[in-house]
Amino acid sequence: MSLLQVQNLNVMFETGDGMVNAVKDINLSMSTGECLGIVGESGSGKSQTFLAMMGLLTRNGQATGSAKYNGQEMLNISPTKANKIRGHDVAMIFQDPLTALTPHLTVGQQMSEVLEVHRGLGGKAAHQVCLDWLERVRIPEARHRINQYPHQLSGGMRQRVMIAMAMLCQPKLLIADEPTTALDVTVQAEILDLMANLQKEEQTAIALITHDMGVVARMCDRVAVMRHGVYVEEGNVDEIFHNPQHEYTRMLLDAMPRIDQPNEKLHIEPTPEKSILSVSDVEVSFGIKTNQGLFGKTIPLRAVDGISFDLARRETLGIVGESGCGKSTLARAVLQLIPPTAGSVLWMGQELSGLDRRSLVPHRKNLQIVFQDPLASLDPRMTISASIAEPLLTFQPNLSAKERRNMVSEMMERVGLDPRMLNRYPHELSGGQNQRVGIARAMINKPELVICDEAVSALDVSIQAQIIALLKELQADMGLSMMFISHDLSVVRDISHRIMVLYLGRIVELADRDTIYENPIHPYTKSLISAVPIPDPRIERTRPRIRLPGELPSPLDPGAGLRFLPSRRNTDPGYRPALTEVSPGHWVAEHDSMEEIMRAEEILMAG
Repeated sequence: MSLLQVQNLNVMFETGDGMVNAVKDINLSMSTGECLGIVGESGSGKSQTFLAMMGLLTRNGQATGSAKYNGQEMLNISPTKANKIRGHDVAMIFQDPLTALTPHLTVGQQMSEVLEVHRGLGGKAAHQVCLDWLERVRIPEARHRINQYPHQLSGGMRQRVMIAMAMLCQPKLLIADEPTTALDVTVQAEILDLMANLQKEEQTAIALITHDMGVVARMCDRVAVMRHGVYVEEGNVDEIFHNPQHEYTRMLLDAMPRIDQPNEKLHIEPTPEKSILSVSDVEVSFGIKTNQGLFGKTIPLRAVDGISFDLARRETLGIVGESGCGKSTLARAVLQLIPPTAGSVLWMGQELSGLDRRSLVPHRKNLQIVFQDPLASLDPRMTISASIAEPLLTFQPNLSAKERRNMVSEMMERVGLDPRMLNRYPHELSGGQNQRVGIARAMINKPELVICDEAVSALDVSIQAQIIALLKELQADMGLSMMFISHDLSVVRDISHRIMVLYLGRIVELADRDTIYENPIHPYTKSLISAVPIPDPRIERTRPRIRLPGELPSPLDPGAGLRFLPSRRNTDPGYRPALTEVSPGHWVAEHDSMEEIMRAEEILMAG
């Protein structure tokens, strides 16, 4: 008998526009120890299928059909009956652990509550079980972390806490809803490895809901492809990846950027002799208040710590690194949205650092940014046409209303927006459409430099591919330069000419895109690249992974910048690893051998 059997499942929501059928006649089954991937784009009904089974639909939702766990019907049963199963036999990992965890309870209190409800454990016994699981999911300093609140943990650690909490009662079915979407690639790889180990050791069945085909290639035995509330294709992982039958499945696979196969389409060459931006030894520091001493102490946090680079006309510089490495801070320092603490930013030969707000205004026309969250960066009270036209009012005030309207309509068509959407508001558009509005707004004055700060990270793969293609087209047509910031190294390789790898505010490697991926030298670069999943199960499951022990250290730690040069850590903790040109255009930061780094990390963690 199947562990999970779903038959003719329908999920409907009552809305102001009538009844919406989100899930339509879904049938699926899962066996013990199996990993089933449910893939599809936003709104396809992936999450609602399992939320219905767990009894977690919103008040305006209703489900019909059947969903049986071990022969026990779970659909539309009473909360009392459902609570005996969910959390004990069936557990769920939610996409955003920060909103799923209770903010006013410590990690230990939240975990102990699960044990008390489902196993009747309390006190020291519950505390020890919680501690054992935190250590099992490799939470560093678990005895300290168990007494901390969710906001005091990193994203990767919160996700591990969620996994530990879900596994406390050793469930037979684990539902993982986009468990790695917002995580850095190295943390994502660790979470996936952890889930795979739990699957193997505990014989836990995993339903993995995701839009990332690379994650599916790494983890899943079978795959179900979902679109518009129905399954369009289902099969084992090799069949789906190497012989897909449905055009939608083929589209998803084709849209996924691959780190091992860069896309050359629309890849124009830069003009290297014409450098338009020159950044030299830029630093950005923030004063951080600590609880040290009677009245506290303010210590400097070096978010950007002496970065230098040039950008040529028509060139795209990719900037990668984990959260907290200084990518976004560097972008804002270049644009003078954050004043650099030190260093120089030359734009077209003119110094920008130190200019007051009024003096910077003439340069703003040519210096634009596309933010990660378009909905947060657009004024909700303005129509999208008004948002796109606003830069024209500032930099081309002599245009008539009709001329502005024509330019906005042309730009909307250029970025793939229907001009009939002129009078819509941001909340009436999809995420991909709002991102196009942000791009149109940035491009309307034909700037020389556009910085894309995680501009495609929250989008479905097909929309992401469209936005990348659009940026390449606009670069070819307008001759603009770009700084492309992302934690997705596959996307960065697809769009960039050169790639700069940052670690705690400093450059550890800089080279052209092919050199970075085919001949990485710095251990951190190697680790990042090896962690990126490739959407091909035959390749992905045989790739070696380069693992760095421990969590990303705190930038407040004076010795954190010497993680890859431990030989200097004790003798000169303030030393900055030198950047050396190992071959023409290929710069690498000074580092010790991998063996020395691993040995030093083990000693540091043991201490």
